[in-house]
Amino acid sequence: MAENELLTPSEVAIMFRVNPKTVTRWARAGKISAVRTLGGHRRFRASEIRRFLEEVGDDAPHLGDMSGTRLNGSSSGR
Repeated sequence: MAENELLTPSEVAIMFRVNPKTVTRWARAGKISAVRTLGGHRRFRASEIRRFLEEVGDDAPHLGDMSGTRLNGSSSGR
């Protein structure tokens, strides 16, 4: 995969084993960063998503509730 590759919410959802709407909610909540296409659709940086998946390892399938977690490496401070 190219370093600048962008993923759709569906592609990210497959990686985390969640619904694509969950990925969109994470983006709206600021838990993951997204860029917008000219048409207003969200896209996610593959490098950022891959890095986080490596950090969480085997816990990835259980990330439906990510309260207090931000994929950019910081926490919400709760």
